[in-house]
Amino acid sequence: MLPSRDIIENAMNSADHTTLVAAVKAAGLVDTLKGPGPFTVFAPTNAAFDKLPAGTVDSLLKPEMKGMLTSVLTYHVVAGRMDGAAIAAKIKAGGGKAMLKTVQGETLTASMMGDVIMLVDSKGGMAHVTTANVYQSNGVIHVIDSVLMP
Repeated sequence: MLPSRDIIENAMNSADHTTLVAAVKAAGLVDTLKGPGPFTVFAPTNAAFDKLPAGTVDSLLKPEMKGMLTSVLTYHVVAGRMDGAAIAAKIKAGGGKAMLKTVQGETLTASMMGDVIMLVDSKGGMAHVTTANVYQSNGVIHVIDSVLMP
């Protein structure tokens, strides 16, 4: 991934994010994530999508599920450029937790597990940031190990 490229250009070149790219295309979010942003994207890997119950991804990729797919994907995006240090500072300022408002409208709860950022979704699901601070021309990507659900 190159910092001179946008979120979509870099994700399309990542072998670990082919499912995410397919989902972004199916939801019609390519132009949005190629836009100026800036965006903070918590990007689930293919392995993260594989953890979902069997058939979930195939179901979400159907045209009639576009609204739900868009909701799930935009739940992984926060407006602005928040690198790991900014998220950690917000967690510290919040007494151990930070509420991150997503583009989808709901919040993710961020906390620290040692020196790893952990995210909890509205259903209690957890994801850990496995690779932080992948800078893009229009934001930053943090790779996560689970899909978050609104």
